[in-house]
Amino acid sequence: MEWKRDWKALGAMIAGFLACYYLPVGWPRFDAAVLEAFHLVKWYAREHVLLCLIPAFFIAGAIAVFVSQASVLKYLGPKANKVLAYGVASISGTILAVCSCTVLPLFAGIYRMGAGLGPACAFLYSGPAINVLAIVMTARILGPELGVARAIGAVAFSVVIGLLMELFFREKMESDQPIYLPDDEKTRPLWQTAFYFATMVGILVFANWGKPLETSGLWHTIYSVKWWITSGFAILLGLELATWFRISWWKLLIAALAVLVVALAFPAMPLAPFGIGVVALSYLTSTREDEAGQWFNSSWDFAKQILPLLLFGVLIAGLLLGRQGHEGLIPSVWVARAVGGNSLLSNFVASFAGAFMYFATLTEVPIVQGLMSAGMGKGPALALLLAGPALSLPNMLVIRSIMGNKKTVVFVGLVIGLATICGYLFGAVFA
Repeated sequence: MEWKRDWKALGAMIAGFLACYYLPVGWPRFDAAVLEAFHLVKWYAREHVLLCLIPAFFIAGAIAVFVSQASVLKYLGPKANKVLAYGVASISGTILAVCSCTVLPLFAGIYRMGAGLGPACAFLYSGPAINVLAIVMTARILGPELGVARAIGAVAFSVVIGLLMELFFREKMESDQPIYLPDDEKTRPLWQTAFYFATMVGILVFANWGKPLETSGLWHTIYSVKWWITSGFAILLGLELATWFRISWWKLLIAALAVLVVALAFPAMPLAPFGIGVVALSYLTSTREDEAGQWFNSSWDFAKQILPLLLFGVLIAGLLLGRQGHEGLIPSVWVARAVGGNSLLSNFVASFAGAFMYFATLTEVPIVQGLMSAGMGKGPALALLLAGPALSLPNMLVIRSIMGNKKTVVFVGLVIGLATICGYLFGAVFA
């Protein structure tokens, strides 16, 4: 067996040497793609890590600590009522409005707590796919038929994908065997837990509220006061930490004053006070031995597992596909040419390319608009809209670390396959 390891090591060394020897440095497209990779990962770190992922890590940590395993098994477990389980999982995106990466810590939290594979996968797909703002934006910019088709397809996909995953990877437990439910130890009333989670979800949603195209109306009004709303939720979280977690008032007051000073000193940089708030919350919870400390430790465990894979995946995605309006190694014109018409191949290319690209929340609509102006058919457009927001290369790397290779391949294959078929049928009807 030792000689096999040596041959493997030698093969890896030779492959690495050849890759370095023939590294295409100096080729303009390669040099530009490398630069695009760093541009994309820089943008991702600035726009998504602090505002999207860190709140999601804290929510995932709270799920692991404050949501009892008995509750997860009761409502989302393998023996849970199917209508209830899939109903809750399939509409989660209407509340969260997150991207394919932000949903991962939340998925990991409920999956590790015992949620059934089917409902967990339905949640994994629906979180980024069923976004009310994105669907409304799709209808207004790309046409009402695409908006309606995307809404119906996203809800149906989440349920179908979850049911198929559950069918392909059936639990080994016999259907007539009773499931063991651990004791449901409640440390506080249900309304307090629900209010606590709603506060953190409010911070996540409004801190990431995107700028609408309109210069007036409800969405624009909310955007103009998004940081005031976010601050209101942050104040509520501080009150909860003081009353329910017994964190000292004076420590919370010092943290709030630090956030206020930074906000007044840098009014055009909302990330600065938000970052100070995150640091303060981390310090206040990490230095405790009670459930607040467990909350931080659980959140930190998710961050250590997920964040490095996401950043690496974003780097590779930028190298291959570039940013919006910029080229990577794969020329965008190849994609535009391949998704014209309404053949099965064009729909497959659209769903496959969309699955590996990274779409921030709402950015898929202008990208599809640009592709349609370059000749993309309506069917491939829908295929990309159904596959793209729910998947990305960074997303796949993290899913693999949570579910394993086989389940990840099947999940990705189902999303791409269903998007291809749905896009083809839609294109045939609305040619």
